[in-house]
Amino acid sequence: MTKKILLILGGLILFFIYLSTSAGRTPYDYYLRLADALLHGRYWLTSPPSWLSELVPSGSRFYTVFPPMPAILALPFVLLFGQGFQQQWLAHILGVGVALFTALSAYRLSKNSLIALWVFLFASLGTINWYLSATGSVWYLGQITAEFFISAAIFESLTKKRVWLVGILIGAAYWSRLQTILSLPFFIILLRDQLFPWLKNSKSISKLFSRASISGVFLGSNKLYQLLAGVGAFIILNGLYNFIRYQSFFDIGYLKIPGLLQEPWYSKGLFNLAYVPEHLKVLFSAMPKLSLEFPFIQPSWGGLAIWITTPGFIYLLRSNLREIAVKASFLAILLIGLVDFSHGGTGWTQFGYRYAVDFYPFLMFLTIKGVGKKLAWHHWLLLFLGIIVNLWGVLWINKFGWVGW
Repeated sequence: MTKKILLILGGLILFFIYLSTSAGRTPYDYYLRLADALLHGRYWLTSPPSWLSELVPSGSRFYTVFPPMPAILALPFVLLFGQGFQQQWLAHILGVGVALFTALSAYRLSKNSLIALWVFLFASLGTINWYLSATGSVWYLGQITAEFFISAAIFESLTKKRVWLVGILIGAAYWSRLQTILSLPFFIILLRDQLFPWLKNSKSISKLFSRASISGVFLGSNKLYQLLAGVGAFIILNGLYNFIRYQSFFDIGYLKIPGLLQEPWYSKGLFNLAYVPEHLKVLFSAMPKLSLEFPFIQPSWGGLAIWITTPGFIYLLRSNLREIAVKASFLAILLIGLVDFSHGGTGWTQFGYRYAVDFYPFLMFLTIKGVGKKLAWHHWLLLFLGIIVNLWGVLWINKFGWVGW
């Protein structure tokens, strides 16, 4: 009971930290407007303001190109509070959820309450989750929502292992950020004892797949069907959502945004491997803006290297590559990252490199593994540095407007 009270108290404190460091009502409230439309029997917007540019016009209708799960989560709040509800409040709530699920996973792996506390602070305030959760604009909310569901799926996979629920959570993440469905192999590997009981206690990915005959995989596991059904339900829903808007099950509408491919950053199309180096440059080498005038150092909308925003991620390098779950985590990062890195834009405007949030749950998992079961002084030092950097970014951008290119 004491632990539950502490979790609730920590969540409330974190919510108010996000609320107090927010810039206020976000103007990029696509999800809030879509939620209101859904409550009025529409799946399109009418007469949107000019600054909502990522819309597909069709006569008097305007379709959002973003997967709708955050709008669906906003439905009960909009129903209760109407337009008085602010979109970034949902980001605050989900950001708290991310931190709690990540901390609970850490406790499950370490059996150490102090490590769970360290991870709670790390996930909530020591990463760019702070900025995304406090700001809550459409792009950030979509990513925090996907991170919430994947973090919940990891926790479920470590605890009760209800594969049907894991499938639903992965599907919900997919309907928030489509590329997160590429995390499915991670969960199949993590839940291999439930999905493939005839391979129980296998320590090798190669053994898992080399011995998995077609009959064994597709006829031998009812739970595998449960997992795939949960994910598949959302794939079907997304196809139907596309069809009623564009008469195509596979067209998400992004390329229908007027003038999109005329933008210089899409010179090679929406996705191309030629874009990868620019993403890696932002991820690993982007620096803040320095000036001889006050305030001397500012965040750049172009991004900031991940080792600056979150130095604690260095501990993921200490995770044991002999563990199958560690290998599966790196696989998930690679698969999701390949999609993100191939995109024509690098995520601006942003603090840090926001596309990394798509695979943050797996970076967190590896970091927990790398920290192990005992904290040292350097763990607290790197956590403190991360919190200071993220506090700087949130205050400079959201409160003072000290940010530029």
